[in-house]
Amino acid sequence: MKRVDLIYNKLLELSRPDGVSASELSEILNISRANVSFDLNRLWEEGKVSKSSGRPVKYSISSKGQNHSNSETSLDRLLRKNESLAEPIEGAKAAILYPPKGMHCLILGETGVGKSMFADYMHEYATEMGVKKKDSPFIIFNCADYTNNPQLLNAQLFGVKKGAYTGAENDKEGLIEKANGGILFLDEVHRLPPEGQEAFFTFMDKGVFRRIGESDTRTADVLIISATTEDPSSVLLKTFTRRIPMTIKLPALRDRSAKERLELIRDFFEIERIRLDREIAASLNTMRALLSYDCPNNVGQLKADIQLLCAKAYSDFLTGKKRDVKITSTDLPSHIKEGLYNEKGNRILWNETLGEKINFFKFSKGEDDIVKQHEEGSIYDIIDRKVQELRLKGVSNFDIETILENDITKYFKMYIRSAENAISRKNLINILGEDTLLLIDKMFYYATTTLGRNFDSNTFSALALHVNTLIERLNNNKTIINPQLNWIIKQYPKEFQVAKECVNILEDHLKINVPEDEAGFITLFWVLEKENREKDKVKVILIAHGESTATSMADVANKLLGEDYVVAINAPIEVSPLEVLGALRAYVKNDMNPMGYLILVDMGSLTTFGETIEKEYGMPVRVVALVSTLHVLEATRKARLGIGLEEIYKDVISMNSYMFEHNYDRPTKEHTKKLVIVTACLTGEGTAVAMKSFLSHNLRYDKDLLEIIPLNFVDKHLIKSRLKEIEEEKEIIFIVSSFPIDSDLKQFNIQDVISLRVINELQEKVDIKTTLIKMEDVISENIQGVDGKAIYRDILDTLNKTKSLLRIELAESTLPGIILHIAFMINRIMNGQSPSEYSEKESFIEDNLDIYNAVKKSLEHLENKYLIEVSQDEICYIMNFFR
Repeated sequence: MKRVDLIYNKLLELSRPDGVSASELSEILNISRANVSFDLNRLWEEGKVSKSSGRPVKYSISSKGQNHSNSETSLDRLLRKNESLAEPIEGAKAAILYPPKGMHCLILGETGVGKSMFADYMHEYATEMGVKKKDSPFIIFNCADYTNNPQLLNAQLFGVKKGAYTGAENDKEGLIEKANGGILFLDEVHRLPPEGQEAFFTFMDKGVFRRIGESDTRTADVLIISATTEDPSSVLLKTFTRRIPMTIKLPALRDRSAKERLELIRDFFEIERIRLDREIAASLNTMRALLSYDCPNNVGQLKADIQLLCAKAYSDFLTGKKRDVKITSTDLPSHIKEGLYNEKGNRILWNETLGEKINFFKFSKGEDDIVKQHEEGSIYDIIDRKVQELRLKGVSNFDIETILENDITKYFKMYIRSAENAISRKNLINILGEDTLLLIDKMFYYATTTLGRNFDSNTFSALALHVNTLIERLNNNKTIINPQLNWIIKQYPKEFQVAKECVNILEDHLKINVPEDEAGFITLFWVLEKENREKDKVKVILIAHGESTATSMADVANKLLGEDYVVAINAPIEVSPLEVLGALRAYVKNDMNPMGYLILVDMGSLTTFGETIEKEYGMPVRVVALVSTLHVLEATRKARLGIGLEEIYKDVISMNSYMFEHNYDRPTKEHTKKLVIVTACLTGEGTAVAMKSFLSHNLRYDKDLLEIIPLNFVDKHLIKSRLKEIEEEKEIIFIVSSFPIDSDLKQFNIQDVISLRVINELQEKVDIKTTLIKMEDVISENIQGVDGKAIYRDILDTLNKTKSLLRIELAESTLPGIILHIAFMINRIMNGQSPSEYSEKESFIEDNLDIYNAVKKSLEHLENKYLIEVSQDEICYIMNFFR
């Protein structure tokens, strides 16, 4: 019997008129008070028990008693835990019960709010109320899966008659026939092409349809529930929306109460507990973080994040790292852990929903659980099989842990990536319009099927922007000569023929002739993607002492570069070097990359691993010691561009002498230059110009300080020289490009920008750079009697000296803060003002003596120049910036 049932039955047995407190039940049942209180509150929320308003709180069986759940439908139970769904549930009931066979409806809501789950509840309600038979079908179809091929999409929905088109070798039943007597759920219905919407008119009006290639009509009794993330008035034909009289809007997660969110969290943990057939424990801080973190992809992301936490905890349990499937705040990824940061703002919310006395929330097994093994293909099934396979090969638990961590993370990126792609398409529609994007879909589908390759979303976005500008050019009778056309035709004949067919599709759409030169430009999209995909690249492996040192450094590099490229292997102090070497061996053996490995280590015996790996596996290896995050970034950036191992190794090694002398350029020269963002493409006019427009609308910046320059190249070799020309007069802060550029400048690909995945990072870079430019004026305006430019330069020199002595790198985002702090410190001392005393100064200095000595040594120049003496308290405040 489940614990909650045990508590409920005991409450029923006692049947005290004034109720029973959680403490009394805890003592009677010998169950911890925290768990008793947790379950009593769940019973109260479900309406099975009532509770008093006084202290202590007393619980008793509610007036509805045990039979309460029997009188509830699935939608009623959903409403009990989700008060914000009252209006949608009322609409859903009306749609299902509308005579004689229900009413077609449209569900609206952002990505991840649970539209398909809500439709499933509607189907369950229809069977409960006898509107549909118990075994009636509920079929889900995502229109986006076939958006590149309208013909195939219609075939899936309506079916196909044998011989209707090439490849139609048999009669095929469509989803409408399969859903006969039940419900067909059309997700992302806005991706249904106009001809598909037209075909649905007839079916919704008369209940008849035709298979493709068939003249006779067929009938089916199907209730259509559709869903979209878009405004239906802008993406669906009016004749389609008029046939859907019922619209149901689901709220975003941010618009739902904390109580509802907690119920969702509990339900998702309970689902994973049943799938695992094992108790799961989540710490109080884990629950607090899940309740408070920013969850932009709504309920879907919350569910995926909880699955990821459970999968990693299960992995740790299998490899012996943990004795139970337990999740604590140290296991949380950074984006969830951010939910804990605003403790002051969330304290009342946490106390009201979670309390303070429960250290761990336990989701326990029950004897009546049906699922006793992991579903095939689930993340737990994958973990089980992987562990079994690796153990048969003799791989140790420590090595298995390293391998599993990468696999689990990759598995759960699929949901977030699909959500980001949806955002990306929405932005492309805003730029190009639905009509042009459907044209791109046709071209893209033809290229994909003919060349037999799946192109990434960045290639799709780049092509879409290029074609949009190409259409504008052709409409204005402006053409471009492609100087590499003959070479492209000779070098890439197959890709060129595909591009020519895409030009034909374009000509049919525009009803005008398109020059062959344009086919040459389009060819480059297929070629560049293929070159980038097929090119082997050096792998970067980071090994460092500490529980999570390597993971943390790798996480910074991977986030900044927008790709999980760095492989991190932690080397805890208590783990022998031989075990760490085993983890490295396991990774290399699984990977066997002919381009080789650059191994970045911090110190000690780790430096000898390269020679061992090279001898055992015959792969080229280079090792760089005493690495910082800056080394990791440089190595990863160059490896992603496909640069060879020796060149990367030399460049990273050379940083050791450079980075400690020239961490930041002198501002007198740099900051007189205007800031620049470069957008670049290799396909004539188009993509770069479109990206300039997109950035102009989505970034805030001072046009007097920053400009966006679009660059269009037809020859890769011209890129470096053109960038160099710009840098002679201006400072390029980053590049947005449809292809990788061999440059030290920070780069972002078009897909990441269009999807808005990196827009906050771009804005931060712009804000920091413009703030630094204005820093001299800020100092001059606020500190009387000093030269703002001079003191700014002196402070930068001081910071460079400190970083050189400590062999660390300061994040660019911290520069404005520390520069102003030191400037105002100088002003205070010159005016004879004493600083606030630093708490526990002596012990702080003793614990951080290396930082103290470095800061004190670096400040000597400021002391001599400005005739000041910096106290220990002031030094301690500065030290915090370097800790």
